[in-house]
Amino acid sequence: MTPRAIKAWSKVHTWTSLISTLFLLMLCLTGLPLIFHHEIEHLTGETAEPAALPAGTPMADLDRIVAVGTARFPGYVPHYVVWDRDEAELVHVVVSPTYTSPVTDNRLVTLDGRTAEVLGQPEPGGFMHVMLQLHVDMFAGLPGKLFLGAMGILFAVAIVSGVVLYAPFMRRLDFGTVRASSSRARWLDLHNLLGAVTIVWALVVGLTGTINTWAELMIGYWQKTELAEMVRPYADKPPLAQHGSVQAAVDAARAVTPGKTTFFMAFPKAPYYTDQHHFVVFMRGETPLTARLMTPVLVDGETATVTATRELPWYLTALLVSQPLHFGDYGGMPLKIIWAVLDVITIVVLGSGLYLWIARRRSRVGVRRVAAPDAIPSAPSTQPAE
Repeated sequence: MTPRAIKAWSKVHTWTSLISTLFLLMLCLTGLPLIFHHEIEHLTGETAEPAALPAGTPMADLDRIVAVGTARFPGYVPHYVVWDRDEAELVHVVVSPTYTSPVTDNRLVTLDGRTAEVLGQPEPGGFMHVMLQLHVDMFAGLPGKLFLGAMGILFAVAIVSGVVLYAPFMRRLDFGTVRASSSRARWLDLHNLLGAVTIVWALVVGLTGTINTWAELMIGYWQKTELAEMVRPYADKPPLAQHGSVQAAVDAARAVTPGKTTFFMAFPKAPYYTDQHHFVVFMRGETPLTARLMTPVLVDGETATVTATRELPWYLTALLVSQPLHFGDYGGMPLKIIWAVLDVITIVVLGSGLYLWIARRRSRVGVRRVAAPDAIPSAPSTQPAE
């Protein structure tokens, strides 16, 4: 590689890293507790614990569960039902003041799905909620998500440019060499070594995180295309005055998707995912891989008959597959520990890169001061502008 090419790649690496570093440090620091969110919520009491009941205890009627959950907030209407991924006995009912209320007005009620007993009503604002919102959108909604997605793209460019620069640099040193000649040389070698060790993981996490920031746009596009096509026969019908049986709708969805289990359900008129006439039940597989892949089933909100079902398009499948890769929550505790270790190493890489840039700037300023005549302290520098 020519000196000019190295200089160009060096500028790309420096500026893409500098622009994104502070935000990436924030993402790494907030992402660390999110890797262990389930365990932390158990320790802090932020999550509900199902009662110890005999194995095989049947689930309660879903209409009863929804009624009990909604009754905790008089005047509210149900938007969603979520079956807990980690605790199969738990069911979460999401309610809101109206069907058009913003997401920030939603309230969640956690129930034991076998007894319909309310186990908790978590209020927004806890530690894990703050960590999640900072990590997802910095409390800035869609603009915050898209901004962090742009930082993820810059991070990927910084990684690629770092690899390009690392190859010629390592021709002079054996892999893994950490020089002790100076603090700056030692941190440079550690920065390069740790960056090389984490390169694949960092690219995977950075790119999957970027994909996740586009989730709202992807779902919106799906609504306007495939979902709109599935509900087109109902376009001229008046909205439902009142939906029918929730349990009957779920039973109908289960009947047409054998071998799958319920994960998420949206009520007619609820924002996102559905229209004013249908329940939408998202069914998932039961293996570690297929548990992340969803099949939406549209059920007539009045008659509980299935009107349409189809697999999600490739872009939503990519989104769903990227989520466990981003947080490392598909391989149990061993994989979470590996993800956490790699996260900490990445923090060191980002911090050392920032330190090296500051040290280099100070070194250049020192050289300029030594070179400038003391009698003419205001003389213009002959060095090229940074």
